[in-house]
Amino acid sequence: MDYSSKEYLDKVDAYWRATNYISVGQLYLKDNPLLKEPLKSSDVKVKPIGHWGTIPGQNFIYAHLNRVINKYNLDMFYIEGPGHGGQVMVSNSYLDGSYTEIYPEITQDIDGMKRLFKQFSFPGGVASHAAPETPGSIHEGGELGYSLSHGAGAILDNPDLISAVVVGDGEAETGPLAASWYSNRFINPITDGAVLPILDLNGFKISNPTILSRKTNAELNLYFEGMGWKPIFVEGEEPEKMHADMSEAMDIAIEKIKEIQNYARANNDTTRPVWPLIIFRQPKGWTGPKEWGGVPNENSFRAHQVPIPVDANHMEHADALTSWLKSYRPEELFDENGRLLPEIAEITPKGEKRMAMNPVTNAGRLIKDLRKPDFRDYTLDNSEPGKIIAQDMLVLAQYLKDVVIQNEDNRNFRIFGPDETMSNRLAPVFEATKRQWLDSIKEPNDEFLAADGRIIDSQLSEHQAEGLLEGYVLTGRHGFFASYEAFLRVVDSMLTQHFKWLRKATDQSWREDIPSLNVIATSTVFQQDHNGYTHQDPGLLGHLADKKPEFIREYLPADANSLLAVFDKVLNDRQKINLIVSSKHPRHQWFTASEAKTLVDNGLKIIDWASTDQGAEPDVVFASAGTEPTIESLAAISILNEKLPELKIRYINVVDLLRLRSQKLDPRGLSDNEFDRYFTKDKPVVFAFHGYEGLIKDFFFDRNNRNLHVHGYRENGDITTAFDMRVLNQMDRFDLVKEAVLNLPDADKYAHIVQEIDDMIAKHNQYIRDEGVDLPEVENWEWKELTK
Repeated sequence: MDYSSKEYLDKVDAYWRATNYISVGQLYLKDNPLLKEPLKSSDVKVKPIGHWGTIPGQNFIYAHLNRVINKYNLDMFYIEGPGHGGQVMVSNSYLDGSYTEIYPEITQDIDGMKRLFKQFSFPGGVASHAAPETPGSIHEGGELGYSLSHGAGAILDNPDLISAVVVGDGEAETGPLAASWYSNRFINPITDGAVLPILDLNGFKISNPTILSRKTNAELNLYFEGMGWKPIFVEGEEPEKMHADMSEAMDIAIEKIKEIQNYARANNDTTRPVWPLIIFRQPKGWTGPKEWGGVPNENSFRAHQVPIPVDANHMEHADALTSWLKSYRPEELFDENGRLLPEIAEITPKGEKRMAMNPVTNAGRLIKDLRKPDFRDYTLDNSEPGKIIAQDMLVLAQYLKDVVIQNEDNRNFRIFGPDETMSNRLAPVFEATKRQWLDSIKEPNDEFLAADGRIIDSQLSEHQAEGLLEGYVLTGRHGFFASYEAFLRVVDSMLTQHFKWLRKATDQSWREDIPSLNVIATSTVFQQDHNGYTHQDPGLLGHLADKKPEFIREYLPADANSLLAVFDKVLNDRQKINLIVSSKHPRHQWFTASEAKTLVDNGLKIIDWASTDQGAEPDVVFASAGTEPTIESLAAISILNEKLPELKIRYINVVDLLRLRSQKLDPRGLSDNEFDRYFTKDKPVVFAFHGYEGLIKDFFFDRNNRNLHVHGYRENGDITTAFDMRVLNQMDRFDLVKEAVLNLPDADKYAHIVQEIDDMIAKHNQYIRDEGVDLPEVENWEWKELTK
C-alpha cells in the first residue's frame, strides 16, 4: 500500500474530518448527533463546557500518527500535552473502536454517538481533558508542563516504544516543560525507546499569544538545535498541502528514529544522537468559525474554548453551529446508522497497535515484581538500643545496591533525583550502577556517568526527576525519587495530580493497578546543616495527608532498620504515593529487625525498653514520629527517669503516621479502643513530631484524650546547629521534659526541675554562640537503661 498516495491521504483527511465532527458534537450536543433533523433546543446542552482551540490540530496529528503506525508497524502511544483537549483522545478511540471495547454502552452507531456526545463535560460523564477514564491516556490533560517528562519516563527500558508527545505552545512556556527538553540527555538509543515531540504551535493561549509562536523558524531552529533536537517544520492551513507535508515530516522523523536506533544497536554506539522534533504551525481553532461578533475567531485566542454562543436556552445562532458541523460533510463519513464508513475505518490501526489500546497505557498486566533481598540481611544489631551510630540512608543504600543487581536483567527499577544521590548518602548504589548520561563525559572531573545506568539524577530539576518517575511507574515499572525535604514542595502539585490520577483510575474497573510512586525526603528540617531557613519545610506531610487515605502513606522511620523495613514494604506496592522521611546523618540506632518490622506492619509500637509503666496505666505518654523527634523523646525520657524515677512513663514510636487517623476517616486507622490502649483516655501525651503540629492535633481531635501537647516544627529557623533547630522550635529534650512535668498533677512540686531546664536552655544558647557547636552533653549523650 502506498501510504503517501493521494488516495490514502484523502482517507486520512476524511478520518480527520470525522474526528473534528465528533469533537464539536461532544462540545455542544446531547441528541440528534448526525443532524438528521433541524437542530432544536432539546438537542443541545444547557451549558456547553470544554475547549476547541487545540482540538483540530491534535486530531490532525493523531490521524497522521495512525498513518505511520500502519506504515512502519510501530509500537506507539499518545501523550496529550495541550490543556483541556479531552475530545481528542475520546474521539479517536471512539472511531477506532477502542472506546466501545472498554465502554460497550457507547456503541458505534447513532445511539452510541448520542451517549458519547452527552457524557462529555456533563454531570456523571467524562472530563474535558485526557483523564484516567480516557483509553490510551497516562497523562492528566489538565496538568500542564509534564508531557515530555512523562513521555521520556515511559520509554526508558522500553526499546521498541515511541511516545508521541504533543507539547502545547502554552504548555511550552512553563518551567517544567522548558526543563524537560533536556530529556534527550538520558535516552539511550540501544536500551530505551524514543520520544517524538510534536510542538503544537497554534499561536495563542487563553487570551494571549504564545511566545514560541512569535519566533521565526530560524530562531526556533537555533533554539532546538542548541537543545539537541533536529526540528522538522510543518506549517500552513490548506488541508491538502498540510496532509502532504505532515506525511513527509512524519516519515522523516520515524525513519530518523529507526536509523538512530539501528545504528546504535548494530555498533553498540551510545553517542548521544540528535533526535527529531516536529514543529507544527496551524491556526488555533483550525476549521472552526473564521470569525464571530465581527472579530477573528479562528487563528486567535477567541477559539480557545467554545467558539459559538449556542446552548439550550440560547438558540439564536443554532444555524451557525449547524453550518459548522455540516462543513465536515458528515454524510461522507458515517453511514445511516452512524458508523464510520468502512473505507475510512480501514486506515485505523488494529488491536494493540491502536494508541488507545497500547498495553503501556494500562500497564498493570505488564508489571514484573521486583526481586527483593531479605531486608534483615542488612539490618544492624540493635540488641543494645542506641549503642550503634550509623547513617540510615547509607545502610539503605547497601540494600538498594542489591535490588539493582537482582533486577538487572528485568530492567524495571530506577532511581531518580535532582543531583542529590551522593548527598543523600546513596553512594554504595554506584558500586552496582551509574548515572545514565548520554552527553560527553570528562574524566576524572566527572564521576559515575555512563550511557546505561539505573540512576537519573544529573539534571537539577525536581520537576524533571518526578516527571520521569511518574512516566516510569505509569507504564508498569518501579523506582523512587529522592529529594531534599524543603524542595519537594516544588513538585507537590505534581504529586497532587498523580494522586488524582490514581483516585480516578481506581474507579475504572478496566484499569489495572500500577506500581506506587515512592518519594524519599532527606536533608530534613531538624538537620539542615547550616543551610538555613530556606531549607526548612516539612509541609508535604500535611499536604498529602489531606488526600484520600487509601492512596497515601507517610512513613517516618527513626533508624536504619525501620527504614529498611519500610522499603521492604513499599518496593512492590501498588496504587499509592508513599512518602518516606529519612535521615542521612550519623544517628543512634534503636530498633531490632523484629521491632522494625512490627513498627512498619502495625504502624506504631509501645517500646518496652524505653517505658517504665510495665503495662500499667502510665503517668505520662511520650510519642514520637521521625528521626530527631525520636532522639529527643528518648533523651527527655532519660532525663525524667533520672530526676523522677518513680514516674510511670510510656513511650510510643510511630512509623506509619496515618495509622493514627480515626477509622471514621480511614479504614486503616486505629479504632477508638485501640487508640486509648496506646495513648490512654486522659493522661498527658507529649508528642514530638517531625512536621507541623496541626497534623497531629487533627489525629487527636475526635479521640477521647485531649490532653495533648505537640512539639513539632513551629516555623522557627536559622543558620544554626542541628540541636539549636530543635530548641528554636521547642522540639528539644529540655522543652519536652518541661512540657511533661508542667502537665503532671501537682506540677508546682516540680518547679525546681523546670528551673534546671530553663538554665540548661540558657546554657545551650550561650554555648553555641561562643563555640559554634552544640553542648558536649548533647553531642555525647548516650541512652542508658531506665530505672523501672
